[in-house]
Amino acid sequence: MVSKKIRAADASSEPQEQFHSPVMVREVVEYLDLPEGAIVVDATVGLGGHSEHILNEYPLISKLIGMDVDQATISLAKGRLSASAEKVEIVNRNFIHIKNTVNSMGIEYVDGIVADLGISSFQLERSGKGFSFNRNEFLDMRMDAGLQFSAYDLVNEMKSEELEYILKEYGEEKFARRIANSIVKSRVKKPIQTSFELASIISNSIPKKFHPKKTHPATKTFQALRISINNELDNLAIFIEEAVKILNTGARLVVISFHSLEDRIVKNMFRKLDSPCACPPDLPVCACGRVQQVRRVTRSVVRPAKREVAENPRARSSKMRVAEGV
Repeated sequence: MVSKKIRAADASSEPQEQFHSPVMVREVVEYLDLPEGAIVVDATVGLGGHSEHILNEYPLISKLIGMDVDQATISLAKGRLSASAEKVEIVNRNFIHIKNTVNSMGIEYVDGIVADLGISSFQLERSGKGFSFNRNEFLDMRMDAGLQFSAYDLVNEMKSEELEYILKEYGEEKFARRIANSIVKSRVKKPIQTSFELASIISNSIPKKFHPKKTHPATKTFQALRISINNELDNLAIFIEEAVKILNTGARLVVISFHSLEDRIVKNMFRKLDSPCACPPDLPVCACGRVQQVRRVTRSVVRPAKREVAENPRARSSKMRVAEGV
C-alpha cells in the first residue's frame, strides 16, 4: 500500500483547556502517591492535562518526563507546562520505548508512571486527521505521522476479508462483514477519502433498527481502524512490560483505558506480572523461573465519579487499574 500525502493539521493558539478535559485526575494524583524528589513519567502526555495536575499537587517532585507520538500536541503540552519548565522534559517517542528513553537520561528507576490511553478531544476535533465521524476530514488516523499506512490506505486497498477481521477484532462490530463489503463496493466507483464519506457508508450498511441509540453507527469501525493503524493493543502490552522494569519498589503504574479490549490487556498483564510462578500447580518445584514484578494495588477496575461523568461525558467509559513495583 502507498500512503497518500496528508495535509498538516492546524494546531492554532486557541486555548487547549477548552477542548481537553483529562479524566480521573483526582484518582491519578491520589494513586500515584509520589514522594518528595520523585521522578514521574507521563507516558501519554498529550496536551499535558494529567501532568499539569501532578505538578500542582506534587510541587516537590524533581522531574516529570512526558512522552507522546503526536508532535502537534507536544508543542501545546510544553506551553501548558511552561511554569514548571525547569523540571519538565517532553520527548516525541512512542511509550513502548519508555525504558530506553528514561535510561538514556541517566535515570534507572522512576517513582511513578501514568498512561491515559484515550484519544484526546484535540485529536478528535482539531487534529485534522479524520479521527471523528463528526468532522469532514481526510482519512488519516495516524497518531504518529511517521507511520507508513493511513486509514485511507486501509479502506481503499485492503481486501474485504481483511477489513472484516479488523472490524471484528478491534471494534467488536457485529456487522463487520456488511460494512467491509460496502466499503469495497463503494471504492470501486471512487476512492473513499474523507471521514464523512466513510461514516455514511457505514451507516447505510447497518439496518436502521440496529443503529445504536446513544452512539454513532460508525463508532466501532472508526475505533477499529484507529487501533489497527496505530498498533495500539500490541503496543500497550509492550509498554506495560517495559514500564514495570523501571519502577522503584512501591512506585505506582497507573493506566487509564477506554474500551474493553484495552482494559482486558491491562488486567491480564497486571495479573501475569503479579504472579511469581506460571508452572502447573502439581509441579513440585518451580521450573519457569519467573519472579513477581508488580503487586496489584487495584484488584478491580476504578471508575470515574458520577459527578465527573456528568461534567465530562467522555469520562463515562474510562477505567483505571493500578500496580506497584516490588
